[in-house]
Amino acid sequence: MKKIIILIFFLYGFTFFAQNKTIKKPEYVIIANNKIITKVELEELGQQGFIKAMKKGISEEERNNLAEKFGDKIGDREFVIIIDLLTEKEKAERDSKKLSNNKVIPEVKNRNDELKLNVNDTANHFTVEMINGEKLNLSDLKGKVVLLNYWATWCAPCLMEFAEFPEKILTPFKNEYFILIAISIGESKDKVLNKMEKMKKYGVDFNVGIDPNKEIWDQYATGAIPKSFLIDQNGVIKYISIGNSEGNVDKLAKEIAKLFTD
Repeated sequence: MKKIIILIFFLYGFTFFAQNKTIKKPEYVIIANNKIITKVELEELGQQGFIKAMKKGISEEERNNLAEKFGDKIGDREFVIIIDLLTEKEKAERDSKKLSNNKVIPEVKNRNDELKLNVNDTANHFTVEMINGEKLNLSDLKGKVVLLNYWATWCAPCLMEFAEFPEKILTPFKNEYFILIAISIGESKDKVLNKMEKMKKYGVDFNVGIDPNKEIWDQYATGAIPKSFLIDQNGVIKYISIGNSEGNVDKLAKEIAKLFTD
């Protein structure tokens, strides 16, 4: 009897542990001067003017070479950032060539200029193939709130955003008339399938679509990704998210909630 009780405790204890195991979210690994540094150290280098260039994402070969040196500290290649630093001499030379006060400073590009559709525009209809073989037609989704997200397998900010979707968007709105359509642009089905399989270790396990020839993407925007278009029950765009700065997914969740309360 005692052995049975111990066995039951072990089985249920193991199940409880498995259910409550925290899924590790992706984090950027920052490497400068051939060593891993923190975000704080990166900010300090930026403030001191030592950053020469920043490379976000590396090849699989580069990633494997770094893994030989740093071991388990290196994650997926999309989440590795390589920082090229100036030497003291290079920094001094650059400082001496700073722009004079009377020189025109180039304007910062407005990301909204990349949009082909804007808030209060009717969303363009499309049919997208999902990686599970299903085909979704936007015109069939009237009455539902649709979050149309554009991404790619090589885009680290896109994948970071994906890691937040399950907890902050998919779970809270799973019982609502809501659907996420995340469309990979310019990539094959096999490539997208492979990346989504790898993303499961980060708790990312949802269906996505493909747009290999960018036909759907070209109806909505140009430029950088991620971009998300929040479409209401009547097919009208109510909110647009550009990039993935801190708090971006939280803002998306608030805007989705509004469409179920207004």
